[in-house]
Amino acid sequence: MEKLAIDLVFVFCISFALLFILRKVAYRVGLVDKANGRKTHVGEVPLVGGVAICFTVIHYLYLNPIFPENNTVYMLSIALLTLVGALDDKFDVSFKIRIVIQIGVSLLMINYSGIQISELGDMFGGGNISIAYFGIPLTVLAVVGAINAFNMVDGIDGLLGGLSIVTFSGFAIIMAMYGQDNKVYICLLFVVSMVPYILMNLGLVGKERKVFMGDAGSMMIGFTVIWLLLSASQIGTEEAHLRSVTCLWLIAIPLMDMTSIMIRRLRKGRSPFKPDREHLHHIFEKMGLSSIQTLIAICFVASCFAAVGILGEVFEVPEYVMFYSFILVFLGYDYVLQKALKKMHQQTPANEPS
Repeated sequence: MEKLAIDLVFVFCISFALLFILRKVAYRVGLVDKANGRKTHVGEVPLVGGVAICFTVIHYLYLNPIFPENNTVYMLSIALLTLVGALDDKFDVSFKIRIVIQIGVSLLMINYSGIQISELGDMFGGGNISIAYFGIPLTVLAVVGAINAFNMVDGIDGLLGGLSIVTFSGFAIIMAMYGQDNKVYICLLFVVSMVPYILMNLGLVGKERKVFMGDAGSMMIGFTVIWLLLSASQIGTEEAHLRSVTCLWLIAIPLMDMTSIMIRRLRKGRSPFKPDREHLHHIFEKMGLSSIQTLIAICFVASCFAAVGILGEVFEVPEYVMFYSFILVFLGYDYVLQKALKKMHQQTPANEPS
């Protein structure tokens, strides 16, 4: 434990130092976020949070292989996603190209790490559900979905970092219960390397040093989350492992926000990938909450959902009860948000953007 504590102190320092260095590089190469009609920040903000975290994580894993058999595959995967995300941050890469690359990384994970969905547990109350031949396409869908869920939720300062910490922390608690130390360590690695980013993102070390995560970070984090969830929930029935339904509760807010907003866009005949201002954080802000209040409120709700998942594991609540409860919560979530959006659109003057 003493060595781990020392390692994490170095991780924190390396992440902080990289952020300061990469900020200067970002200004020189133009890797900055410029204010426009959908963005309210002032000036140009470096998009280096994800790049700094990726470098920090790879540096640590290279020296301390946490995944003995899959270390190289994982490092290559997050390096590729971070590179693609950085290019998207600078050149606005087509979402079709990004999806193709995400599918490619999914297949890389499946073929070289052996991680894929093979069973869903007793989600419907009729016994364990085996996926059989649908494992690969369902795994690809899960990976692409997780990557984009965390990408879409990155809309206000601190939100992606806060929700990521909630997920990693909840997952680490469950893995600690099962004695899976390697998975606990990778979660701690991400949480500690993310703290310097959050401090700078929220302007707590000076507003002039502000940085954003960028697609480079959100894609890497989404992939890491789904890698960990699948590796813990699909490792065989003879070992203690995370139940598949618990994964839903650990990523509830990103998953529900993405699903709800994509459904709304499709109902309106719009592309599900076209950005708008109808995310959960936008609704909270339209209700009069400040950015910080919105951040705290959403992270609190996410923590409550994660706690439900953890308690479900601890008390071995039947999987079908956990699954149907999640569906009911999602339906309630979607209904309330639709009503809130409808009311806000009615109150918005015709000459103001919605």
